[in-house]
Amino acid sequence: MTTAYERLRDRNAVHIWQGRAPDALAPGDTDLLSEEERQKVRRLPDPAAVRYTAAHAALRRVLSHYLAVPPGEVVLGRRPCPRCAHPRHGRPRIEWPPTDLEFNLSRCGPHWLLAVVAGHQVGVDLEGDRSLDVDGVSGLVMSAPELAHVRSRPDERARTRAFLRCWTRKEAVVKAIGIGIITDLRAVDVQPCQDGPVLVGRTDPNSPETWLVQDLPVADGLFAALAREAGPAGPLEIHRYEELVPSMETGVLVA
Repeated sequence: MTTAYERLRDRNAVHIWQGRAPDALAPGDTDLLSEEERQKVRRLPDPAAVRYTAAHAALRRVLSHYLAVPPGEVVLGRRPCPRCAHPRHGRPRIEWPPTDLEFNLSRCGPHWLLAVVAGHQVGVDLEGDRSLDVDGVSGLVMSAPELAHVRSRPDERARTRAFLRCWTRKEAVVKAIGIGIITDLRAVDVQPCQDGPVLVGRTDPNSPETWLVQDLPVADGLFAALAREAGPAGPLEIHRYEELVPSMETGVLVA
């Protein structure tokens, strides 16, 4: 029987998992977190603490689906930043078990998205539709063509949507690289006038020079984007977390 990891690797696929945190903690969620994560949860107010815990517990359950180990045995950490080599703000990584699996998680309110690939860098970003000072912020984070596109939209609502398309694409790219928003986002041109996928060029240490970036289908009121290494791109599969949880409870993984 082909495993979930083999299907992911052999098809050069990207799997996107979508989930929503419950209103109260599920049994066993806190037990799956690291001590550092538990300390962070203790500093968060409700419902932020519940949402953080639920998303990071779900992250381990999804990864265990590919790694064939119990969720509580998955150990997570970070790679050094490719630009400054700081050990605390590079890309997330799986420290145990040994694997070439890569992942990226993004959260917005109760919603979360997780991208999983084998042997490639990946980034994902999820944002909620909200009131923004688009005119004030755009000049700080957008290239000249992006700025022209946003300002050309016919009304405030359309300008906000164009801005959020830009922002999620940019965030997905810098998260895939592992440099975060310390970079000059104006230099990350994500071509919002095109529906995509689009090719985005970057020059960063130990990273691909070209990224394939696309918007993701999400619920109304949300915006999301995926960035993966350009090249022969395999299929994109989107799953709901609820597909996985019942199968994990019965011990039969079917997603």
